[in-house]
Amino acid sequence: MRFEKYNIARQIVQNLENNGYFRTTDIQFKTIPAIMNDEDVLAIAQTGTGKTAAFAIPIISRIHDQNEKTRSKGIKCLVLVPTRELAQQIGKVFSQLSVNTEATNYSIYGGIDKDPQIAQLAGGVDILVATPGRMFDLIRNGHIDIGAVRTLVLDEADKMMALGFLGDIISVKRKLISKHQTLFFSATINKEIKSTAYDLIRSNALRIQVSPEEFVSKNVTHYIVNVPMDDKRHLLVNVIKRNPDSKMIVFVRTQVRAERVIAHLTKQELTAVGLHGGLHQDDRDKNLERFRSEQNIVLVATDLSARGIDLPGITHVINYDVPDIAENYVHRIGRTGRGFAKGDAYSFVSPEEKEKLAAVEEFIQTKITEMRFDLTIPVATEKEIEKMDIAEMLAFEESQYTPRRKK
Repeated sequence: MRFEKYNIARQIVQNLENNGYFRTTDIQFKTIPAIMNDEDVLAIAQTGTGKTAAFAIPIISRIHDQNEKTRSKGIKCLVLVPTRELAQQIGKVFSQLSVNTEATNYSIYGGIDKDPQIAQLAGGVDILVATPGRMFDLIRNGHIDIGAVRTLVLDEADKMMALGFLGDIISVKRKLISKHQTLFFSATINKEIKSTAYDLIRSNALRIQVSPEEFVSKNVTHYIVNVPMDDKRHLLVNVIKRNPDSKMIVFVRTQVRAERVIAHLTKQELTAVGLHGGLHQDDRDKNLERFRSEQNIVLVATDLSARGIDLPGITHVINYDVPDIAENYVHRIGRTGRGFAKGDAYSFVSPEEKEKLAAVEEFIQTKITEMRFDLTIPVATEKEIEKMDIAEMLAFEESQYTPRRKK
């Protein structure tokens, strides 16, 4: 369905077109009318299906219409998210879609100076996107009043609950006016969290699950590669060199492993940047900007810091480590194959990770196809081979037929 068919302001329709939105996705088609009708919504849909726009469009439209008639003070919509990067990303979508409207938005999160955020909030804002920690800090110090909030959005809500934010969410709801709208959005949800989610929304809430039988988008082709743990770094170099024009995210288990992988890639004269909780926010922002703007650069990330981030043009996702939590597999490989684009995802599986792989396959209800990669080291691109002299060429050819380890 085309957006102009909805009863939304022409400015919003124009903003949608300017940002490449022309027709609704399934989740947008099913949720926008209900949200505009002030219904509670619990929506579960695959990553890359346009969930942010699904709630941003009707929220901006409603606030724009209200403010055109009479502008009232106070935050009207609160969007809670688990990570700083997701707060930035959702804030960007709200900003893009609210150009030339009467709806204002702002994002707050930890890791940076509070004072600029406090100054911005003092001027008033209609839509506040926030991480729980920074928001409660500013509430305690009297810089935020959420008493006028009419719509509460919980994005990546399952992750917030898993991280122990349920008490904070309940505390927020108690501070809101009695008749408020709650929108619960996520890509995955287990039975325990679903039961809790039902307690947070009205009994007559619209419950939507898009393609529930398919946890992984059809746009993503995903494989496992069985490889010894010590050989993963070599396999990663092979994959990168064999896909020189790719835009690649590599997921690892810990911050320490992220830095080790980056160091190895740098040693192989490959450019890589990190995204994990051990980096200062300024460094995380700089690394993300480099990854977005530069060619031939790899992003090495942990699960928490990369959850929900939309990075355009991702062609490959590499699970360097099989995730400890099975559902994180869905979020990881959902970074590629977004919208109408296609993507590939490889999981490097060592013998000691077989149980984790089994948990992933049980969660997604799919047996993942195995792919065989040549582990011979080193791998050279055609351009590198062309530059070799005779001695280098002979050494390279010999290396392709010599086992890397002697038995």
